[in-house]
Amino acid sequence: MSNLALITGASSGIGKELATYHARKGGDVILVARREDRLNALKSALESAHGIKAYVIAADLSQESAPQVIFDQVDAMGLSLDILINNAGFGGRGLFIERDWSNDRDMIQVNVIALSALTRLFLPKMVE
Repeated sequence: MSNLALITGASSGIGKELATYHARKGGDVILVARREDRLNALKSALESAHGIKAYVIAADLSQESAPQVIFDQVDAMGLSLDILINNAGFGGRGLFIERDWSNDRDMIQVNVIALSALTRLFLPKMVE
C-alpha cells in the first residue's frame, strides 16, 4: 500500500478537510479522533466518493496510553504509514493562574506529548 496518511483530529474541522483532500488525491487514510460515529461517517463518505480505503481508530489523545494504542492498532492491521498528520489539538483562554489545571494538562498531553509520542513511534518505519 502506498500513500497512506494517518490523520489525528480527523472527525471535524481542519483534520476532516485534510482527510478529504488526501482522499481526493487518491490516498488512503487512517482516521483518528475521539468520536467514532463521525469517523465512520467520514470513512463511508471518503470511500464512496474517492474510491480509497479508509480505516478508523477511535482514540482520545488526552489519555497517556493513546499513542501506543494507535500504533499497535495500525501495526495489527498490517499497515505502514507514508504520511503522519498530527492535526489534533486545542487551546484555552484566560489567565493561566485562573485556568483549570486538568484542562491545561489535557491540552499539553494532546498538543505536545501525544504528538511527540506518535512521531517517535511511527518515524522509524517511515524513515526505513
